[in-house]
Amino acid sequence: MAEAGKEGGSFAPLRLPVFAVLWCATVLGNIGSFMRDVASGWLVTDLSPSPTAVALIQTAATLPVFLLAIPAGVLSDILDRRRFLIAVQLLLAGVSAALLLLSRSGALTVELLIVLTFVGGVGAALMGPTWQSIVPELVPRAQLKNAVALNSLGVNIARAVGPALGGLLLASFGAAVTYGADVLSYVFVIAALLWWRRPAPAADEGLSENFLGAFRAGLRYARASRELHVVLVRAAVFFLFASAAWALLPLVARQMLQGTAGFYGVLMGAVGAGAIVGALVMPRLRARLDADGLVLLASVLTAVVLGALVLAPPQWLAVLLLLILGVGWITALTTLNGVAQAVLPNWVRGRGLAVYLTVFNGAMAAGSLGWGLVAQQIGVRGALAAAALGLLVVALLFHRVRLPAGDADLQASRHWPEPLLAEPVAHDRGPVMIQIEYRIRAEDRPAFLAAVRRLAPERRRDGAYAWGLHEHTADPQRIVEWFMVESWAEHLRQHHRVSQADADLQGEVVRYHIGPGQPEVHHFLAL
Repeated sequence: MAEAGKEGGSFAPLRLPVFAVLWCATVLGNIGSFMRDVASGWLVTDLSPSPTAVALIQTAATLPVFLLAIPAGVLSDILDRRRFLIAVQLLLAGVSAALLLLSRSGALTVELLIVLTFVGGVGAALMGPTWQSIVPELVPRAQLKNAVALNSLGVNIARAVGPALGGLLLASFGAAVTYGADVLSYVFVIAALLWWRRPAPAADEGLSENFLGAFRAGLRYARASRELHVVLVRAAVFFLFASAAWALLPLVARQMLQGTAGFYGVLMGAVGAGAIVGALVMPRLRARLDADGLVLLASVLTAVVLGALVLAPPQWLAVLLLLILGVGWITALTTLNGVAQAVLPNWVRGRGLAVYLTVFNGAMAAGSLGWGLVAQQIGVRGALAAAALGLLVVALLFHRVRLPAGDADLQASRHWPEPLLAEPVAHDRGPVMIQIEYRIRAEDRPAFLAAVRRLAPERRRDGAYAWGLHEHTADPQRIVEWFMVESWAEHLRQHHRVSQADADLQGEVVRYHIGPGQPEVHHFLAL
């Protein structure tokens, strides 16, 4: 990937042919997906009047991402991403083709619709982390933020166009034609991926990860990253309550607002249009509010919309309310996703984002099912009111759990020296113990211990599964930091993962060392 000195404007990535073609194909593919979702969301109300059945469609779409996002993130790192994406597109096209045939023949049931929606969710789960991971391959580093923003804009263009077009096709020609249009959209996406000649990946010097090793490394990082934990908690509480809007909207449109399939498509399109407006005003909002303020604003807007829908407003007012919902939704989505990306280094970005997607879709799936069950018991109006009140309460409570700034330098520092070896070590040898011996004055000991203990999460994030400190019984100035890594290859990967921010922290620790030269580092292999 070439470097560039200047960003060149928000739309500069579209001047790059590969990015432009894949971006346009993605917009078309997402339009088709939203058309399919509108058809399925409306069709289930024909097949069953049960709020639980309606909510199960949303659950079936999001639950696979909750279950499979992390394995998908691992696969995106160890497989050829272009071929993997083509295979996933073929799977999704097959799902829509099956829906087309079943709806045309009149054989579609609620059960079949839920199953096929679930399979489509599997495809979305496999595609999400992989599609995000290819963006740095398509644009220079200086244009990466603009490319990510354009991807978000493309999704919301599709969200604005797809539901409205899907509702129009559904009302005019029926579900089969709507599903057929979705199948056609995958043809464009697959053609674009076939046209893209992805460069061969750089040599990995024998350090490529297998599935299980990469899976464990991703989980270790997620478990040790406190900053990521904050983002995950804030995302979970927001989407758990905000999911009520998506789970209950078909019932709101049909039962409370007496709308048709076309009107439901207009409501969905209004959310997308609002999201586009939100994306355009986000720079001004960011200039006035930090990330916590933006999430609070999004929560208030979403809660106001949910509360207003309880009153069954006129259809024109409902469209305006859904525009506001779109602004709130994109504000929360881009803010939380942006913070998640900012706290993740490149080597684990796909897997870290997969963990974020797992929490996001888990909250959406659980929330959708939960609000469907609540609506079954107390009615749609009661469920909307409960969701609005709950969202306001948790927004105020968790506003005190501050999101990380995400301004640390996470580029690889490569400052660790190569280990001294008497003879070559097989990459699968392990576990490995690394010992770092410091000499610390008694008066510096409290400050040193405070600093070195801050290294523990960093060691674990980069690959260690155990960490500790020991002092020498005969010489208390000698303190040994040790950590365990599962294999020699994993330790070599650790050398490539240490970031500039970690190097700064290690420098703070080393400044207390009084011995000759740098602290001594020893490596021990299990026998």
